[in-house]
Amino acid sequence: MSESLHEPWLRGIAFNPAAPSEVLIRLLDRAAGGIGPLMCEGRDLPDAVVDAALRHPDRVVRRALARNRHVDPTRLAPLATDPSGIVRGWLAGGPRPRPRWVRPLPDDVLVTLLTAQDGGEDGMVTEQDIIAELDSSRQIPLSFHCSLAGREHPELRMRATWRWQLLTPAEREALLDDPDPAVREAAQDHSWELDPERVEARLPSIGSLSKGFVLGTCALSRALVEQCFADGTVRPLTWNRHTPADAVARLARHPEPAVRALVAARPDLGADLVAELREDPDENVRRRARLHPVPRTWAEYWAIERVIGQIIGHGPDCTCPITEPTPEPSPDWYAACAASEEPELRRVAASWPLLPAVLVETLAQDDDEEVRIRLACHHPLAPPHLLLDVFVTRPAHREHLLTLPAFPRTGRTHLIGHPDPEVRALAAADPALPEPPVDDPDEAVRRAAAANPSLTPQALEPLLADLRTAEGAAANPSLPAARMHALLDRCLTGGAAATPPPAAEGRGTTPGQ
Repeated sequence: MSESLHEPWLRGIAFNPAAPSEVLIRLLDRAAGGIGPLMCEGRDLPDAVVDAALRHPDRVVRRALARNRHVDPTRLAPLATDPSGIVRGWLAGGPRPRPRWVRPLPDDVLVTLLTAQDGGEDGMVTEQDIIAELDSSRQIPLSFHCSLAGREHPELRMRATWRWQLLTPAEREALLDDPDPAVREAAQDHSWELDPERVEARLPSIGSLSKGFVLGTCALSRALVEQCFADGTVRPLTWNRHTPADAVARLARHPEPAVRALVAARPDLGADLVAELREDPDENVRRRARLHPVPRTWAEYWAIERVIGQIIGHGPDCTCPITEPTPEPSPDWYAACAASEEPELRRVAASWPLLPAVLVETLAQDDDEEVRIRLACHHPLAPPHLLLDVFVTRPAHREHLLTLPAFPRTGRTHLIGHPDPEVRALAAADPALPEPPVDDPDEAVRRAAAANPSLTPQALEPLLADLRTAEGAAANPSLPAARMHALLDRCLTGGAAATPPPAAEGRGTTPGQ
């Protein structure tokens, strides 16, 4: 057999779900080239392999493990104190490519990364570089942010001041009177957000990209509000909870329908303004006023805005990050949305991952396609048949759907003749398929077919010898462990394997594996 088969064999074995630990540990050998790091980053790993990767002398292996989204993050905790700052930075940065929903790191790992005094012995990054990676990674859960004001370490209490408006009045007072002078200084520096005169004084020095944030979140002076009306920058005022009542009334009667629509769902609108906007000449304004019954809360306002609003804006193919809502509306409110006659509100309910099972079952059959799509992408109890339907009809969501535990691994054989190769590849991996299409013209379909566990070890031998199917056959769980070792003997003793493409470009997996 040609040495050209070595790389596909190695790649296939690296992602073979039945490969025992001793086989996978052999792939950490330098003779396997880049296959070991590719494996450490791209698949779930047995504990013995995780332990071997954590102790590996090559930081390339450890840093690949740091980005693994399949391994329990508590197992990755030792990497937070890895001698290499590069490894710590990759752990802080999270998986790549970044999934829609990022699993948070444990609190003790977060504390270690955020309070480190150095950037590692290799001197290639600083502790601040690592923290910057963590801040943008979405691996810090809301619960951790909410706990910062009461943390023992002063550095963490200083970070609490960065979200000044989310703190309770008692937490703000405590930070302003903190025993650590650096924390008191940070609290005083951030308290300007709720002081209208300080906001007005600081705004001219704030960059243009941040001015919208200030106008949409901070307490504004009367002069600043008037300036917004004068220069036509009133949109941020429509969602700023500190906007004065008389300014809100002016916005509700603004000549631009888009502005009136943004105001129409505010929680602090009086009954007279709500009634007026429900009769607005613009249909979108009437819809926004109608959707959100009185009384309202800001939490409900933002829950709706995240799904259908003009501020953020979404559609059926939206692949925005799935994050925790801040703050969270009540379960009863979500239940009411699920039963609403308005499809937009049912979309909001379908986006809440804690919706009760009985409501999930109802929304899975909703007439509105976007309700079903949102349910499939956001709710862990979404039925497998719905996940499969969305996979077939909405390619934008395929990568995310394949990561969900409930995604069906069988019942896909009816799709084997589908014109879309991605869909055929999914069907080709179904163990119930009588004859996996190993001769399909598409490479991904052939690979998935060759990895189909319905194939016998005897049937795999000619596929292992064919460059078109070798990788899939090596990834087949029917391949005996002894045969895997024999293939590795040929590859690892016959010279280093060719370096595969970077992990970010391909992980060697096939749909359904």
